[in-house]
Amino acid sequence: MPDHDTIAAIATAPGAAGVGVVRVSGPAAPAIAAALLGRAPRPRHAHFADFRDGEGALLDRGLLLYFPAPASYTGEHVLELQGHGSPVLLDALLRRACALGARLARPGEFTERAFLNGKLDLAQAEAVADLIAARSATAAHAALASMEGVFSRRVEALLQALVALRVHVEAAIDFPEEEIDFLADPAIGARLDALRADLAALLHEARRGVRLNDGLRVAIVGRPNAGKSSLLNALAGSERAIVTAIAGTTRDVLREQVDLDGIALELADTAGLRETEDPVEREGVRRAHGELQRADAVLLVTEAAHAEADLALLDALPPTAARLVLVNKIDLDGAAAREETRAGLPWLWLSARTGAGLDALRARLRALAGATGGEGAFSARRRHVLALERVAVHLDRAAEVLAATRAGELAAEELRQAQHALGEITGVYGSDDLLGAIFSSFCIGK
Repeated sequence: MPDHDTIAAIATAPGAAGVGVVRVSGPAAPAIAAALLGRAPRPRHAHFADFRDGEGALLDRGLLLYFPAPASYTGEHVLELQGHGSPVLLDALLRRACALGARLARPGEFTERAFLNGKLDLAQAEAVADLIAARSATAAHAALASMEGVFSRRVEALLQALVALRVHVEAAIDFPEEEIDFLADPAIGARLDALRADLAALLHEARRGVRLNDGLRVAIVGRPNAGKSSLLNALAGSERAIVTAIAGTTRDVLREQVDLDGIALELADTAGLRETEDPVEREGVRRAHGELQRADAVLLVTEAAHAEADLALLDALPPTAARLVLVNKIDLDGAAAREETRAGLPWLWLSARTGAGLDALRARLRALAGATGGEGAFSARRRHVLALERVAVHLDRAAEVLAATRAGELAAEELRQAQHALGEITGVYGSDDLLGAIFSSFCIGK
């Protein structure tokens, strides 16, 4: 549980209407409200008040709202003081609240108390910060969905199914003398398979949620002079990268943030991938390979004459990275812009110079970023994805053990580990270090 003290912070910076808010939470909030208002406040009622200092001098005039526990954001007594948005006035009002018994809040402490008091689970609490930091309308809607519990309910459903499966397996362990081999029951395998399928679907959507939250990291790769820098310039809408006919012009990774119809993209133009004796270009190639390992999607820029051979450049990609083959410079050979699928990979014929085919590429990138995810899209963080991946590993091991040896104790341990990893997402299991790292990333006042 949180400390039984009272915290205060400037919760809202000056806005368009020139209004600022000082928020107070904790047991001293009613007394602070009464001291500022001159009488006990009426719950959930906007009081017009003169805010005065300890000597009776007027600090500001504004609205005072009091929310008694537990019907508040934090689950504690909460006081909101709405005044004019001047930083000087807000700081004076904050100092007055502290003089009356509050202390300055740490970053994220209001939301941390909401979590500790059971008003939000951990994934919902993180979504508060994601909503504040959203860089697009799509990301904001996804964060709001997580804050409302869309992601948490999916995790909770998996958790309940996993617990039920554990009960079945451990019951079989407890009665080894029975003639019936409960672990051979096809229902166990069917339930485990269904659980793994549901987990795979959630993991896919969580990865999409990370892209909505963080933006899509796109690496542009290919041989020298394939048109990578021209493509970056075309997508960015400006001459961000130097384009010449000299092979090896791009020596380092050039990153550019692009807003694509409300979707944040981080484009990375890389050095042409080839063997070279130039030490500077060699370092650029090394960094290009490093960029491939962190990319959500890789655009292989090639030309019709080299396309099949250049597919080998995709061999070193991590399995989760999406791949698009872009056959560039169709303006030089008179080919038409088009799309098709070859060997499971999308191929797009385009011209970075003329813009032909770029609309199809933009549509593909929007889909990869999750913009077409529908109403159920939610935001997620990379720690959530890592936790779900650990769950998948443990469930796979449990399935292997049951299929090969029917060693109930080993399967039960894998299921227990899976349950623990799943519980870390919503905070059922967790450490103080994890909580500290999460809430320290919040802004003060939230």
